[in-house]
Amino acid sequence: MTLQQGLAFGLIALTIGAFVWGRFRFDLVAVVALVAGLAVGVIPAEAAFDGFKNDVTVIIACALIVSAAFARSGVVELAMRRVLPLLKTERSQVPVLTTAVTVLSMATKNVGALAIMMPVALQVARRTGSAPSRLLMPMAFGAMAGGMVTLVGTAPNIIVAEVRQQIVGQPFGMYDFAPVGLAITAMALVFLAIGYRILPKDRRGATQMNAALAANAYATEVIAPEDWVQGAMTVSALAACGEGDVRIMALIRAGKRRPSPRGNAVVRPGDVLLVEGEQQALQEFIARSKLKLIREDRPITMENAAEEITVVEAVIGRNSPLQGQSVRQSDLYGKHGINLLGVSRSGYELTQHLRTAKLAHGDIVLLQGAEQSLPTALQALDLLPLAEREVRLGSTKKRFLPAAVLAVAMILVGLGLVPVAVAFFGAAVVIVALGGLKMREAYAALDGPLLVLIAALIPVSDAIQQTGGSDLIAGLLRHVFNGLPGLVAVAGVLLASMAVTPFLNNAATVLIVAPIGATLAKQLGFNADPFLMAVAVGAACDFLTPIGHQCNTLVMGPGGYRFGDYPRLGAPLSLLVLLVAPPLILLFWPL
Repeated sequence: MTLQQGLAFGLIALTIGAFVWGRFRFDLVAVVALVAGLAVGVIPAEAAFDGFKNDVTVIIACALIVSAAFARSGVVELAMRRVLPLLKTERSQVPVLTTAVTVLSMATKNVGALAIMMPVALQVARRTGSAPSRLLMPMAFGAMAGGMVTLVGTAPNIIVAEVRQQIVGQPFGMYDFAPVGLAITAMALVFLAIGYRILPKDRRGATQMNAALAANAYATEVIAPEDWVQGAMTVSALAACGEGDVRIMALIRAGKRRPSPRGNAVVRPGDVLLVEGEQQALQEFIARSKLKLIREDRPITMENAAEEITVVEAVIGRNSPLQGQSVRQSDLYGKHGINLLGVSRSGYELTQHLRTAKLAHGDIVLLQGAEQSLPTALQALDLLPLAEREVRLGSTKKRFLPAAVLAVAMILVGLGLVPVAVAFFGAAVVIVALGGLKMREAYAALDGPLLVLIAALIPVSDAIQQTGGSDLIAGLLRHVFNGLPGLVAVAGVLLASMAVTPFLNNAATVLIVAPIGATLAKQLGFNADPFLMAVAVGAACDFLTPIGHQCNTLVMGPGGYRFGDYPRLGAPLSLLVLLVAPPLILLFWPL
């Protein structure tokens, strides 16, 4: 072993030790390792920032933006609207929700797919009395399994494709992972549809700040437009669009108010309805009923083109000039250029016209305005903003845009017309440019710690290969597997990858193990592809701890899981993958 190899191994060992210790953030450990590698000379200065311009980093960043656009559009909720009322018991909820998130993770990044489907699962659990702990972990495992099917489904696939590019000059394609991934995913879905019963039912999920704020019931006004596609509907039929979560408080026609209208009353174009519900329920109600939110379309004046329109929640303070004034008297739009979209008042139902309702200290108001002028208005009106969260109210526009753009991108990649990085970068840009996502929301969707972790570790992992360390380790492994069937060697690489990833970020696992697996294949005289596939599968199947994969971490709080709950369901699933995956890999990727 040379000095440079020793330094490279020492750097990797210390980095892994810091990851396992868990005392410091993963991204901080990665950037410190990068600086240390530069300091000891195992990473050339000219290669220090190669990770930040690497296709891997670009693809993952763009996949996160596309996933956020999917969540913003509500197209998944729309697609499942007819199915959700049929899910009465866990026996039907687990396979349907797990399959849905699994299929979605094949089209976009798995953690994004899970983030889109989690609110749907929690809503189903709340309505039927099911335990979220029986639903969320199978969904997380399904998302990880589904991510194996396509190149962009999970970070390990993207990184393995890059390693193959360096070795043979040609990366894996978008659907090269599909034959193995689909088979393993099908097996995982069957197991999860039955094995979820292993999970405890008595876990109580942590209440997040967003969930606490979502309990605010807002009163707002909507109007049936003159070109209303529904034509006319009874109050009871219209209330059904809210699925029991939205109340129609009053019907206003030609200036006359009818509080608590009867269910057989007919709503016609031009009628105004005072409705009440939680923000998300109102948003879905407006989208389904095709009604229009009053005051939403009044133009917002912005100081410069870089500004965006935003919606905030704020509490009316004790010294606010809005106290005792109606919405009409306060003239928020005329004086401050902001629209009042809704009012939440505890202990009192608003049944009169919203514009004539007297505002009071402690009321929560929904305000729409330019992001730079809103803070000034809040200060002048003594309005106290609530904790920051995404607030949406109004019609959902361009609902199918993200799905259409992503479909075009994947077709172009599948036909080999455009490289993956270019296709997904183009998809993210088109979605933002056409209004499917605001720039502010796109920046918020980027997972900074994950991107920094990957970008910083790419040069660190390259140090092992550049110094000849990969050849050294592969030589030792060659003696272990020499004379044994190739199936055993592939299984050994899969096991190594699967054993390391619960304690490291799965991207870090691939960056370290993939070059070693490829070198081992070369020394044994085998094709590198099955070994790289084994690394990808092992790193993607992180079912044992809540810290190795973001999907597991994401469900830990809402599901109320403990550390030991993960191996309870994950250990038998991991064993199944270990038994089934090596023969499958060799079936489609011969030695």
